[in-house]
Amino acid sequence: MLRRLVVLSSAVLLAAGGLYFTLDTPAAAGEPAGQEAFTPREVTPADIPSDIHEDSWARLPTIQREDLDAEGRRVFDIIVNPDSRYSTGLRGPIGMWMYSPPMAEHLFPASTYLRFGADGARDQRLAELAILTAARSLDSQYEWSAHEGLGRGAGLEDEIIDLVRYDRPVAEGDGLPGFGEVERTIVQATRELIREPKLSRETFEAAQRLFGNQGIVDLVGLIGHYTLVNYTLKAFDVQRPPGSRLLLPLTDQP
Repeated sequence: MLRRLVVLSSAVLLAAGGLYFTLDTPAAAGEPAGQEAFTPREVTPADIPSDIHEDSWARLPTIQREDLDAEGRRVFDIIVNPDSRYSTGLRGPIGMWMYSPPMAEHLFPASTYLRFGADGARDQRLAELAILTAARSLDSQYEWSAHEGLGRGAGLEDEIIDLVRYDRPVAEGDGLPGFGEVERTIVQATRELIREPKLSRETFEAAQRLFGNQGIVDLVGLIGHYTLVNYTLKAFDVQRPPGSRLLLPLTDQP
């Protein structure tokens, strides 16, 4: 079943910096999933728990604009409008956030900045690498399955996607196409932030050298944002809808 999710990196677009540096320590939790043993599959209606609403695929139904007060409708229109990435309506975690319009209003622009950068300038290949690494580190089936195609569409190489999918040590990425110092540092830093008591000095110094101080803050913000998304997915048991594919090898997927 769905579990957690999370992060992304800002790399090349930040004024002061770039990215991280490669470390050999994998900081992985548990045994990596066997690559040969996993086959993606489609979600079926039988996978959906009985307390899930079909309009939202979550424990709460999708909020309707007409059910909100004037302030709530104002926030709704900030999120759902023709120029928004939610132009077709609420879905996923933000559909649950709209039960607290003040929270949704504050989080929506932050999520847009962290994911896309100022004026959409963030390198999406690197951002999606960070998001996928966070999703894998959090065992978030929902977020991984939602973002794998986005990462590939942004130019992220299949070999790198599989290294992250199967939770392999960064050292095993040596020689992979496109897996340079920047990519290795993003994966290493994301894993450490989620799994370790703190970011190691070596990884911090590498990130500072590559990204600058603003870049580190943005990366941490992105990972933190997807951790919040993961908590939302878990609390409201947000499901991938029937017909979608589960792409992350987890032992307890539905």
